[in-house]
Amino acid sequence: MIRVAVLGATGATGRLMVSAALDRGLAVTALARDPARVPDRPGLTVVAADVGDPASVARAVDGCDVLVSGLGVPKGSPPGTLTLGAAAVVAAAVPRIVWLGALGTGPSGPAAGAVTRALLKVAMSAELPDKVEADTTILAAGGTVLHVGPLVGGKAAAARTVPLEQAPRRLFPSTVSRSTVAAAMVEEAVRNRYPGQVVTLV
Repeated sequence: MIRVAVLGATGATGRLMVSAALDRGLAVTALARDPARVPDRPGLTVVAADVGDPASVARAVDGCDVLVSGLGVPKGSPPGTLTLGAAAVVAAAVPRIVWLGALGTGPSGPAAGAVTRALLKVAMSAELPDKVEADTTILAAGGTVLHVGPLVGGKAAAARTVPLEQAPRRLFPSTVSRSTVAAAMVEEAVRNRYPGQVVTLV
């Protein structure tokens, strides 16, 4: 049985990744700074880990086949949180990584369009370098990075994961539910179709 580690398991998207993996019958290890915030479920192991402590991440993912990341940057997070997380995961030598990124950053800029790139520079100017550096670290290690548009609530919808060059060009990127993203990331974790690539959903 595949064992999936979920980084950022208490976040809005990370919680859904945990559920999506468990619903597929996978063994799941949830990484969280505060394990008490992760509800107990059959098949779930919860381990304390903090990206600021790479050794704790390495201990948490020991024995895992693949890691999916729902790591976010809540208000008040120290600068470089995503880059720290990416470096800790790579250093832990997880065999495979599926990382969540943002459409319009780094190599997905052209797909998102000039308007979106301009908006991101204004709204996320402090976070953009961190996002790009984290993605670069994961890709260099052979991981898959999923770039999606603005995340919203709602049920999982039918979506295909495709290489970035197949992304439709839009003035503004489409919103996507967190449940859809979680399901797509777990699917890639299982199938490993796009190692070392940036992908998106259509």
